[in-house]
Amino acid sequence: MKYLHTMIRVKDLDASMHFFCDLLGLKEVKRYDSEKGRFSLVYLAATDDHDTAMRTQTPTIELTYNWDTEDYQGGRNFGHLAFAVDDIYASCQTLMDSGVTINRPPRDGHMAFVRSPDLISIELLQRGDSLAPQEPWLSMPNTGEW
Repeated sequence: MKYLHTMIRVKDLDASMHFFCDLLGLKEVKRYDSEKGRFSLVYLAATDDHDTAMRTQTPTIELTYNWDTEDYQGGRNFGHLAFAVDDIYASCQTLMDSGVTINRPPRDGHMAFVRSPDLISIELLQRGDSLAPQEPWLSMPNTGEW
């Protein structure tokens, strides 16, 4: 398993970039804007990790900016922790066998979400290429919030 990023939702991307980059000294390493989804993802790395982050996946902070306004309540501004796993199906099966609810099953062979005992959202991402979709994951519905 490899730690990837921590995601937080921000209301004002410019103010957040000023805080994290200008004041704390983090550097932008990647950005993705989705016209269709109406959101932007900005990945930031610590100064000492910047060069590594440009070449490989070093841990980052993902700022998620939704273009339409939303009042984040109940901790919704904190998004999730993300980890790359070698086999998303095996990882999810191990968790499920231990009584963990798979909130967003890996129907696509690439991404799943679970929650910690304290309800922290955890994203699991398949390392490398997505695995071929397979049952029981393919037809498993979402459960609860993720």
